[in-house]
Amino acid sequence: MQDTAGKVAVITGAGSGIGRGMAHAFADAGMDIVISDIEIKSAEAVAQEIRAKGRRALAMQTDVSKQAQVEALAEAAFREMGGVHVLCNNAGVGQFGFLSKLKDTDWDWQLGVNLNGVIHGIRAFVPRFKKQGQPAHIVNTSSMMGVMTAAGPGIYYIASKYAVAGLSEHLHKELVDRYDIATSVLCPGHVNTRILESSRNRPQELGGQGVLPDRDLGMGSGMDPVDVGRLVLRAIRDRRLYIFTHPSMKPMVAASHAAIQGDFDWAQKTLEELGVAEMGLVQGQEPV
Repeated sequence: MQDTAGKVAVITGAGSGIGRGMAHAFADAGMDIVISDIEIKSAEAVAQEIRAKGRRALAMQTDVSKQAQVEALAEAAFREMGGVHVLCNNAGVGQFGFLSKLKDTDWDWQLGVNLNGVIHGIRAFVPRFKKQGQPAHIVNTSSMMGVMTAAGPGIYYIASKYAVAGLSEHLHKELVDRYDIATSVLCPGHVNTRILESSRNRPQELGGQGVLPDRDLGMGSGMDPVDVGRLVLRAIRDRRLYIFTHPSMKPMVAASHAAIQGDFDWAQKTLEELGVAEMGLVQGQEPV
């Protein structure tokens, strides 16, 4: 999608952080924006900023963990904006803590937003993209923790972000050639967002608001979200599958993948020692 002028983007979690940054970058490229966020006042504020740039903007309150609300978002976006060309499943939350300290509600909350929010967006928008019959692009926000792991208290967060990365790879293969619907997975590193304050919107039935940090814990020194938005826009135009904000982290990912390669070598050696032959897939064939 080289020509973005006059196109429409729907961005979830766009009331702040990376979502707001994408909204501004897209608007600067001539796009109209649907600003979706669980905090309607934040969504409306960003919508006003986009209108001040001379672009159309629609603010929608959406809890992406609820399929019905994402369906309502899609319905309103297509109806009010006349079509949608880019979907950014960006809304996300983080609850960090060691496994022994985490509760079932921590799992339900993070999976509900980080993973189910992406799935709900796909289910609501992809059928409409197909019916629309125009080139479209989906951007799913994962994390650097979606392609590598690190020692630290974030096992539920990492599980959700790994799932988004794998889902996005498959979705791209399924849709791009047949329907001209491309998919990218955004893997941000250190970006100036409010992720550490995400429990401010945690539902009461899933534990309610937790203790918010009394300082930015270094997040304020991260990359400007508008710069992330500009990177995402370029990736949409270039149809990149993975979008990395911090190329300096490549060696860390390489080390993680080297461990996987090492275990493949171990498996081959061990199977040979055990006299076990591989069965099933022909070499080079993808699993069904």
